[in-house]
Order: sequence, then structure tokens, then C-alpha cells
Amino acid sequence: MIDAASPTYPAWLERFVHEAPRMPVPDRAPSLGQGGRRAAVLILFGDGPHGPDVLLTERAATLTKHAGQPAFPGGRIDPEDDGPVAAALREAQEEAGVVPAGVDVLVTLPELYLSHSEHLVTPVAGWWREPSEVAPGHPGEVATVARVPIAELTDPANRLTVRHPSGLRLGPAFRVGGMLVWGFTAGLLTAVITAGGWERPWDTGHVEDLPPDVLSLSFRS
Repeated sequence: MIDAASPTYPAWLERFVHEAPRMPVPDRAPSLGQGGRRAAVLILFGDGPHGPDVLLTERAATLTKHAGQPAFPGGRIDPEDDGPVAAALREAQEEAGVVPAGVDVLVTLPELYLSHSEHLVTPVAGWWREPSEVAPGHPGEVATVARVPIAELTDPANRLTVRHPSGLRLGPAFRVGGMLVWGFTAGLLTAVITAGGWERPWDTGHVEDLPPDVLSLSFRS
């Protein structure tokens, strides 16, 4: 749904705002099991020095879950949060220094269910009306904060499919900003690019194994 404040945003976001609430959701859960939690992430669009961009973080290598993985700012919805929008903005401030007052919430996307972690995630899209300086908010959780141009994400040379060395395909990926973006974040980015009408033809047959360093962080016990 569109935020009640009816925010203004650039023309290049119009199609995304219109299409995002109807994005297909591949995996829903009618309810969360015991121990499952709701979470939210912020898809923050801005006009950066290199054109329209989106904010990504890279998780610290010392974390026990999803270590070293690029991600949207976000996390679990706390009892003190007034729903997913408040949680997404709070997490973006804590993780990347984003000032919530400078963000206009555009739309909340359909919930996505992560079966392996039993999280029901609400993506919240925002327009960075007044960009703030960003930096890792907690070195033990966030290693890098980057504004990634949409043009780099849609460049066919930066897109690929990744697989586990066992041969299992893990889904789409992006090589941008010195990061390999894959997993949940890459899947959501792919849907966002499609909804925004920014998709460019790319070689979907380009498949690579996850690098050993990524494997050692992401699949460790």
C-alpha cells in the first residue's frame, strides 16, 4: 500500500511503485511455526552520484548466520516497533546511519517466507528524499555500506546464476561494488528490477560455483 503521506518521488520510480504491491511471491506461509519471527528490510532508492541507486550492506564475517553476505538493511520486528515500516527504518539507521526523517516510504511489498530460517519478511520500499552520510553502524554486524547504481545491477556483464559445488542451483546473483550479491537479496533485487521495468537481457546460462570464501562463511555450522 502507498504511504498515507502521499510522498513525491522521481518519474523513474513510477512503474515500480505501481507494480510492486502485485509482485509475485514464490513461497508463502499461512502462519509461522514455533520460534518463527517476522522481519522487515528496507529497499532504499536514491539519486546518487552515478544515477539512481539502491542501498546495500555487507554483513560482518564474524556473524553466525549469513556471514559476509550483502543484504538490504533490516532485521527482526521488535515488540517496540510499530510494524514493519518502523522496523525497517530503525534497522537502516542502526546498520547504515540512514536518518529516517529523510526517507519517504513508498510502498510495502508482499511478505516473503524464508523457510530455512522460519522468517516472514516484509520488504519496505522508500525514496531517499534527503540522503544522509552512511557508514557501518556496528562493526560486529555490518562490514560495508554501499550505494549501488541500478545501472550496474542491470548491466548484463554483472549478472549470473550461482550454484553450490554439489551442482545445486542457488539462484540469480550480481557482481557489483566489489560484492557478490546472491541468495534472498539477489532474488528480491531481481523481482524489484522486473517491477521497475529496468530489466535488460542477460545470459541466464552463465552459471558459476560460489567462491570458496563465500562457501566457508555462508555454509559453516
